[in-house]
Amino acid sequence: MRWRNSISASKSNIAERAKRDIVCRDPAVSMTKLIPLLFACLLAAGCGGGTTFYMLSADGPMPSGGGRSIGVGPVVLAEYINRPNLVLQESEHSLAVASDHRWAGELANGISRVMAANLGRRLGTGNVQVYPWQRDSEITRQVVIDIRQLHGGADGHAIIEASYRVYDLPARTLRVSKTFNAKEPLEKDGYEPLVAAESRLLSRLADAIASSMR
Repeated sequence: MRWRNSISASKSNIAERAKRDIVCRDPAVSMTKLIPLLFACLLAAGCGGGTTFYMLSADGPMPSGGGRSIGVGPVVLAEYINRPNLVLQESEHSLAVASDHRWAGELANGISRVMAANLGRRLGTGNVQVYPWQRDSEITRQVVIDIRQLHGGADGHAIIEASYRVYDLPARTLRVSKTFNAKEPLEKDGYEPLVAAESRLLSRLADAIASSMR
């Protein structure tokens, strides 16, 4: 599946794709490519459709009660995904930014929230804090995460590349430093299935981190 063909041929979806292409493509795009998109938009009786917001989801709620204290963060994002919009890879060297499909809040905060819940569930603790916290003395293990890639691929998969480091606190002794790479197929075409696949990738990342902390 390629992202250009992932939206059905309904008039509203033609308009959506046309609008996204017009807004997000390089300004140097040729008029021979731009005019058909404008024409498709006019046929669909306008390009409006509003903005849709998305939220990454954890596997479930964090356990109630206490347990060993874990701190998640900071989560550092690659520059190309550190934006409000969802990002799609169209080819090996090109990306598209979905102008009308956005994250409901800061992406780094959303990833921190999901990872905190997922790690709490795997490690059996409800005592998980998200960076920043007040005192390192309140935390026994800190998980720092760098997200280098997180987007929809041209092959119908969501992909992630991340590195993580686990420290003992308050001494800040490095215990683990690893890289995680994975792909997850989309269950169907569309932006919501993309976000669901990215959530599953974060779940798999939590599996890897929790295994290294046991």
